[in-house]
Amino acid sequence: MRIVSLCPSNTELVAYLGLIDNVVGVDDYSDWPEKVNDMPKLGPDLSIDMDKVEELNPDLVLASLTVPGMEKNVEELQRRNIKHFVVPNPTTLSSIGEQLLVLGEITNTLNRGKELADKFHCIVDAYSQLSKKVVNKKTVYWEWWPKPIFTPGKDNWLTEMSEFAGGINIFKDYEEASVQCNWETVRKRNPDVINLVWVGVEKEKINANVVMKRPGWLEMEAIKNNELYILEEPYYCRPSPRLLIGLTKLGYLLHPDLYPFYREGRDPLLDI
Repeated sequence: MRIVSLCPSNTELVAYLGLIDNVVGVDDYSDWPEKVNDMPKLGPDLSIDMDKVEELNPDLVLASLTVPGMEKNVEELQRRNIKHFVVPNPTTLSSIGEQLLVLGEITNTLNRGKELADKFHCIVDAYSQLSKKVVNKKTVYWEWWPKPIFTPGKDNWLTEMSEFAGGINIFKDYEEASVQCNWETVRKRNPDVINLVWVGVEKEKINANVVMKRPGWLEMEAIKNNELYILEEPYYCRPSPRLLIGLTKLGYLLHPDLYPFYREGRDPLLDI
């Protein structure tokens, strides 16, 4: 089966299912596993070169609707009569496991999908149980984009991840998945922890000084207590099993006395 993936999370799901050698082309943002860096790149996820996709003669194109604007990819695939599948967009961490089952079924890797999904749910359940032992849950502010500010609301996996790690997303009272707000609103909510994970930006390129210059932010609890963290975007912003890496890191970051030690680079789903 010749597979084309049009977004990073789809590429990662395929890799977990053991099908990375079947992938013949990916979007520009796919960067894991390392092997994809040598594959044909088809453009950014919102501007896929469909002529290139067609030239690769894929048996299956994995599309997505995780970002507004991606629907034009699906429309073009339909117009060209290219066989494709739109991977369901999860809103919770728990639902990532179901993606493994769905993709496993359509790619004839259902046994592998079931094995991974079962393990995925076991790890999530273990962290859910750990969170019940946390006496003082820390309030957490997630920053997806700095100007204007975008942060996850209730209908987003980062809210559930926060809870499983012994925290509370300070914008969980907003129903939508992504909330646009301003610096002053965040300052007034005064979180215990600030996590910067700017979508599409490498960790090394995020400058914390930008945050420090915001009016009144130096007086916030998170900054006074040195709990401002710059985290890896792939572990928190992509709906793939790699979110488990983010969960294990977050739990240890918030409550190192209760949660297991986080070892850099360890994937709990693959045990590496």
